[in-house]
Amino acid sequence: MYLNNHSCYSLKYGILSPKEILDMAAQWGVERMALTDINNTSACMEFVRLAQRRDIAPVLGIDFRNGARQCFVALALNNDGFMEINRYLSGHLHQGIPIPDRAPMFEHAVVIYPYHSYEGAVLRHNEYLGVAPEDLNRLRFSSGDVLPDRLLAFNTGTFRNKRDYNTHRLLRAIDNNVLLSKLAVSEQSSPNCAFLSPEQMLEVYREWPDLLERSERVLNMCEFDFDFGDDMEHKNQQTYTGSAEDDLELLRILCTEGLSYRYPHPDDELLERLEKEIDIISKKGFVSYFLISWDIVRYARSKGYFYVGRGSGANSIVAYILRITDVDPIDLDLFFERFINLYRKNPPDFDIDFSWADRDDVTNYIFDRFPNVSLLATYSTFQFRATIRELGKVFGLPKREIDMLSSGRFSFTKLDELSQLVIKYSRHIQDLPSHLSIHAGGILISEEPIHRYTATFLPPKGFPTTHFDMITAEDVGLYKFDILSQRGLGKIKDTLEIIRSNHPDSEAIDIHDMKRFRSDPKIKEHLREGKAIGCFYVESPAMRMLLQKLRVQDYLGLVAASSVIRPGVARSGMMREYILRFRDPKRRPPEDDVMMQIMPDTFGVMVYQEDVIKVAHYFAGLSLAEADVLRRGMSGKFRSREEFARVKDKFFSNCVEKGHTKELTAEVWRQVESFAGYAFAKGHSASYAVESYQSLFLKAYYPREYMVATINNGGGFYSPELYLNEARLCGAAVEEPCVNKSGALSRIEGKTIYLGFHRIRGFEHTAMECLLHSKKMQGEFHSLNEFISRVAISLEQLVLLIRAGAFRFTGLSKKALLWKAHLLLGHKPKKKLMPTLFEPKPKEYQLPTLLTEKYEDAFDQMELLGFPLCNPFMLLREQTDAGISAGELLKHAGREATVTGYLIHVKKTNTSKGERMYFGTFLDRNGAFLDTVHFPPVTEKFPFRGKGVYRVTGKVVEEFGAVSIEVREMHMLPVIQDPRYADISVYEQQMLMKAKKQRMATSKENRP
Repeated sequence: MYLNNHSCYSLKYGILSPKEILDMAAQWGVERMALTDINNTSACMEFVRLAQRRDIAPVLGIDFRNGARQCFVALALNNDGFMEINRYLSGHLHQGIPIPDRAPMFEHAVVIYPYHSYEGAVLRHNEYLGVAPEDLNRLRFSSGDVLPDRLLAFNTGTFRNKRDYNTHRLLRAIDNNVLLSKLAVSEQSSPNCAFLSPEQMLEVYREWPDLLERSERVLNMCEFDFDFGDDMEHKNQQTYTGSAEDDLELLRILCTEGLSYRYPHPDDELLERLEKEIDIISKKGFVSYFLISWDIVRYARSKGYFYVGRGSGANSIVAYILRITDVDPIDLDLFFERFINLYRKNPPDFDIDFSWADRDDVTNYIFDRFPNVSLLATYSTFQFRATIRELGKVFGLPKREIDMLSSGRFSFTKLDELSQLVIKYSRHIQDLPSHLSIHAGGILISEEPIHRYTATFLPPKGFPTTHFDMITAEDVGLYKFDILSQRGLGKIKDTLEIIRSNHPDSEAIDIHDMKRFRSDPKIKEHLREGKAIGCFYVESPAMRMLLQKLRVQDYLGLVAASSVIRPGVARSGMMREYILRFRDPKRRPPEDDVMMQIMPDTFGVMVYQEDVIKVAHYFAGLSLAEADVLRRGMSGKFRSREEFARVKDKFFSNCVEKGHTKELTAEVWRQVESFAGYAFAKGHSASYAVESYQSLFLKAYYPREYMVATINNGGGFYSPELYLNEARLCGAAVEEPCVNKSGALSRIEGKTIYLGFHRIRGFEHTAMECLLHSKKMQGEFHSLNEFISRVAISLEQLVLLIRAGAFRFTGLSKKALLWKAHLLLGHKPKKKLMPTLFEPKPKEYQLPTLLTEKYEDAFDQMELLGFPLCNPFMLLREQTDAGISAGELLKHAGREATVTGYLIHVKKTNTSKGERMYFGTFLDRNGAFLDTVHFPPVTEKFPFRGKGVYRVTGKVVEEFGAVSIEVREMHMLPVIQDPRYADISVYEQQMLMKAKKQRMATSKENRP
């Protein structure tokens, strides 16, 4: 009877989760049920998994629609039928073409057309007409053109009650971007599309029992068989060469050939571990996973792409020898069982980072190289505040009221009826899936076509993408390859190219020479002092301060710091404890302490993900398989699953049996629970540390070139302005864009950095290409007239170049250049330039004397580049005492001090009570860092007011050598009026401020 049922994955249409639908069905005693979401298969495999646990036979299908108009429903007779309808839907989704009213000839699927839209076409042997409850009156008076054996009961289940129906209508209004009152009837479901119990179905169709019998017969024809048991084999591509034996032989050959590159003098212990790894990899059936990863990185090396292999994969010698990772697991004593063991069901985890510029080509290669490839989806869900805004628009509320509701600053009981409805239904809609998105880097490479498990859609980049997410994929037995992108690798690659260009005679750099980097004194100093601006993963204010607190100066210290900084470690209090034990050996537990024995390298403190497995295995006596379930559950992947609950219970019961006190067990569990989902695997931290060392080397020895590469790759934690400031501190001169010296991106000549044309706001790509092409073909420009004669550019685009200072080589002021530009171009449209044999002599005009105010360029720069190239302190209306400098703060520890700083970054967070507080990062007048803490009372009284210079007063706090200011008072200092539009000059503004200050001082002195 249950042929057509929608879950919430009928996006912006359905309401209920697959679990809610099945729980309801189980309560009614339903034995067989179909899930037929609208043009979507996201919930299908989860529906099957959950149905099997409730002894309900699952049937899978798709409700094919154009918008809300139903064309037909296809039910899969078996697994082949599911693949068939998935392929059909995918074809339409990929090409963006409408669904036809008539289904194709499916071999393994049943097709049901809505009775009310039937127009008399001859039905095939597998096609039926579905009679909905509202069609029964029409059927009663029909002429009998349709054979009775083609009619069946066809109730559509979309919602349970009136509230669900109202929610459905609101979702449809959001989807159609219309007021609820304007929502067309054709764009919403009938109120009759409710889930009915078997008794209600019998009552509705009491005059037509044969329709129910026929629908039950069709439902019983459908059988979807899938094993979700513990012994299920993975569904990834099973072999690389076509034969498991050949795969294993190839893996051994590759390890033999690569061994000398990684280990020139391997000892017996190393060879024994290598053999152990290969044996386990083979027994678990993961050989193809390693070979496919090797194939991908081999292609990347052949193209000269930089990459970093990370994740738990870095714990493997095989991965290290195959050059999938660059982390030596022997050197770091990495815990191999975190990576793979005989009890582990899923393949190992490799995350391979590529430069953002190279990742798409690598993805293309994977799709071309392997037969069954798809990207992995994620679900974008409705968030509460965003939903309030959407419903506010649907109900037609004014923007001011929507802003108030989304801010959360209201009393519900004081709201009017409409506003209360917005809040009420926002809570119902919250967390429902809104649309499908793409996983950051997940790629599935399956043995069978991906359409055996899901339909696919085609996002803008053009790669087929599943309808389900990572967790469902793992349930099915499909495990992703993470092919990720990051800008840090692009910075390293580009820096090396810039060095070759700017220092052609310098010795070639081996950026993979980690032995050299680990002993380099300059890198040690940069780490110890937190001089890491622009460097991968170690440049944030929190990380810089942690490096100073730990006085990190070696590789292993950085590996630990990379995981200690993660939020879970800090939240559990283990970050502070680690710092204390690191700095003070007296705080470390005795050697016979159980936690010290498990984790001696980190002084008995859990720092890495492996530590969860170690503690669960050695402290609580769980098996390695159970310990891995615990780790994965803590990461959020299975937090709601029954197996996690069972392992958690066993953790506590085992601790009782082992004689641990309740207090100790509870504390260890608290630590595990608070950080396991956020901590890094040690191999992951080690991989990050390798890239940090590479960037630190470039920053230490080629800081100017490295900063240019940083801004060309989109910056990092901070804005481009800060990286240019860092370049200045390293001896660089930063120049505005120049038509002769600049390129599309910023570049460096000697010690001079010329900003690229891409930094000019509003400068069009076509104009930039035309400029660069002319310069490449005909050489540099010598005058504005020559530029106009050679480059087809509009007046508006030319004005942007002039105001950005790109023609300063002419020696003319901007105002003179603007006059000439208007005289030469006027408002003529761009025209295609034709080469001429002789250049006509331009007509010269006598221009009046044009005065230029001081700092006009700075305001042009702020408008067009986003920041001034001069010291921002020079733009203050009043040049006052700046207070103490950053370098003097330590002398004032424990006392109150006043500083003046230029705001560069603000991080907001919440206290344990949920109150808002901030951490600020400023630069003093000399470009040194000032770090501030703004507790809730100060935040409310002295809020940040945007970019600018602030005078900050507060208590100087020193902790483990790192200094910050706990702010008591903060004021933004006024800047001069924009001289381009001011009635008086900058000099006159400053003189007026000085006179005003003198008058106030005199007045104070003359008071009685």
